[in-house]
Amino acid sequence: QGPVVESGGGLVQPGGSLRLSCVTSGISFSLYDIAWYRQAPGDQRELVAAITVDSNTEYEASVKGRFTISRDNAKKTGYLQMNSLTPEDTAVYYCRTNLGRSGKYIYWGQGTQVTVSS
Repeated sequence: QGPVVESGGGLVQPGGSLRLSCVTSGISFSLYDIAWYRQAPGDQRELVAAITVDSNTEYEASVKGRFTISRDNAKKTGYLQMNSLTPEDTAVYYCRTNLGRSGKYIYWGQGTQVTVSS
């Protein structure tokens, strides 16, 4: 198993919610920034949300107010709470970590599929 593993994806109806988890191992999690990216079929991978070691957060405009990124350093896990989901949110979601400040030691997860459909 790699150092970053996503989970929590699945099929949900429009307006529904999902919480994605980014479980890490073998790294000093509290020293790493966490980011969620997504990639829909035929589209470029885009940054969805990010949280730094200092818990500063940034969001892509279309998810602001609907998604919340968080981290639990004790559990070495990052989260993406996704509410009010729309079909446009359908994508493979990837977790990325990098050492804070320096940006070194980048790790990507394998991705988890989120499908929003009625």
